[in-house]
Amino acid sequence: MRKIGFIGAFDKTDLILQIAKILTSMGIKTLVIDSTINQKAKYVVPVINPTTTYVTEYEAFDVAVGFEDFDGIKRYLGLETENLDYDIALIDTDSSRVFDNFKMKDAQINYFVTSFDLFSLKKGLEILSGLRDNIKMTKVLYSKYMTNEEDDYLNYLSDEYRIIWDEIKIYFPFEIGDQSAIIENQRVSKLKFKNLSNQYKEGLLYMVEQIVGNITISELKKIMKNIEKGA
Repeated sequence: MRKIGFIGAFDKTDLILQIAKILTSMGIKTLVIDSTINQKAKYVVPVINPTTTYVTEYEAFDVAVGFEDFDGIKRYLGLETENLDYDIALIDTDSSRVFDNFKMKDAQINYFVTSFDLFSLKKGLEILSGLRDNIKMTKVLYSKYMTNEEDDYLNYLSDEYRIIWDEIKIYFPFEIGDQSAIIENQRVSKLKFKNLSNQYKEGLLYMVEQIVGNITISELKKIMKNIEKGA
């Protein structure tokens, strides 16, 4: 099972669920793990009787909430001596301790997700400051204007941390239309892509291309169109 990490103080839940939807449509068995303090997935992913920790199915992939390591998920599923039966696990965390618990230094990719409001940026870097190992990270940046000055500021603030930044940076513009589409998805408990901006969808597909490998953006665009037709 391949691990993909999403770390930071910025809200990453909807992004991760969207990626999981695309992966699942490709026949990739996917597990989303929300191990954040706020556990937003508990509120946006429908479940009949949420408990402190649980695993539920949503949009043909599984969502695990409240766990701090893989052993806890295995115990919940009754698989203490077996491996989890997923191709990919997308792990959302805002804790360096939980990051270590999931052994994310061995992950295929680790994404640092942030906007440039001071809370998201500085709290996210505070989380990174607790990492014990040198970790390669790919930046996922939510920004209205996406300037080099913003990226330089992030590099400056993180200069003394154990972070090796990937040269690749992924940008998501702040678009009111995208936020409205995401809120509507939450209201109807569905993951729809049709009303998202092209820039937002391109960011999603680029991340999926990184995660999956051996697939082109043009192929992913066809997959996206099929998802939209089936919505």
